[in-house]
Amino acid sequence: MKEFNIVLTGVGGQGVLTLGIIIAEAALKQGFDVRTTELHGLAQRGGSIPIHVRFGKKMYTPLVLEGEADVIIALEPLEALRSCYYGSKNHKTKIIIDNDIIVPLSVSVLGETYPSIEEIKSNLKDFSESVTILNASEIVKKETGSEIAANIYLLGYAIGKKLIPLKEKCILESMQEIAPKYFEANKKVFELGIKHKK
Repeated sequence: MKEFNIVLTGVGGQGVLTLGIIIAEAALKQGFDVRTTELHGLAQRGGSIPIHVRFGKKMYTPLVLEGEADVIIALEPLEALRSCYYGSKNHKTKIIIDNDIIVPLSVSVLGETYPSIEEIKSNLKDFSESVTILNASEIVKKETGSEIAANIYLLGYAIGKKLIPLKEKCILESMQEIAPKYFEANKKVFELGIKHKK
């Protein structure tokens, strides 16, 4: 494998940064050269937070180019639209979205209408032939009492469907090192994501 490009997106507080670190560390454990970048200036205020993770034989830049993402994981539907230009049908980009809506302040203040999930999915079809929308937050909240690990569920889904070329073992080792206090809970959620039937 020459290179693999992932774009992670969501809003501050959803664990986008943690997800990026877990994936990057797992890729390192698997022997890949890894580059990552984070643009999280607004993250603490609930603003958009895109993370790029690139790994492969030899990587020179951390930024994913437009149209070259292999996978886009969005923890919030509107954020998937904001990152859509990283995807392309030609590149066979896979897009995975949690359907948990967090209406941004800009929408409510300006009196705009938040698009429906179907509208979002329809618009994303121009950038991917594979758009999967999961109720990750709902499933995780039902299982754990909190939706905070929805990011881990989406990662489990991506690994289970072989959308990201990383081994489960490396992901679990990475999770244990990065968040040892929450490892057992995260492991349970990760395995639930792997087993997702859709």
